[in-house]
Amino acid sequence: MKHNLPIKDEYLLQRALTHRSYLNEHDEVIEDNERLEFLGDAVLDFFVAEWIYHHFPEMSEGDLTKLRSALVKTEQLAEFAKQLGLGQMMRLGKGEEESGGRERANLLCATFEAVVGAIYLDGGMDTVQQFLRPIVQKAAEDIIAQNKEKEPKSILQEWSQSNGYGPPVYRTVSVRGPEHAKIFEVEVYIGNRCYGKGEGPNKRIASKNAARSALKTLNLDQ
Repeated sequence: MKHNLPIKDEYLLQRALTHRSYLNEHDEVIEDNERLEFLGDAVLDFFVAEWIYHHFPEMSEGDLTKLRSALVKTEQLAEFAKQLGLGQMMRLGKGEEESGGRERANLLCATFEAVVGAIYLDGGMDTVQQFLRPIVQKAAEDIIAQNKEKEPKSILQEWSQSNGYGPPVYRTVSVRGPEHAKIFEVEVYIGNRCYGKGEGPNKRIASKNAARSALKTLNLDQ
């Protein structure tokens, strides 16, 4: 079997790619990938948690949890599987094959987890880290970029424009404090109404806090 996966034991790889529907139709096959999936799930959780902990030292516990969840959710792991071509490598029963199993997110996710479990058994955690690091890093960067697009100011602007208003207007209403420790106060207006106020050490942060305040006023805060 041609592949670019860091697994030397071909039998172990075949097990990782074997869905239970294939096992049911082939008497010579003695094990499907569910036990490897169980192991791979635990290995993935540990690797991702450790990687984001060290890679984002300033990130809060809550944001670390959100990022970890985004990286190990079914759809993301299915995307990793597609990137590796696992869909075409899976061993499926005829019924599963005919019903589109090679494209089904839950099967792709489970197979990816099983492959990670197999890599761990075959080469240990160092091999797992070398395998996962580049694909997890790219996914994390994409997730963070997408979240930045959904910052409070962006969410508020989307709401404002979708409801027939122009873009929100941010006005600096006061600046106080000494030169080295100024505090800016900003109000955000939609139409002629002030929806929120915010403070911060610069206009950017004060504006962001004002937008967050406006979202709370509009019951749009998350």
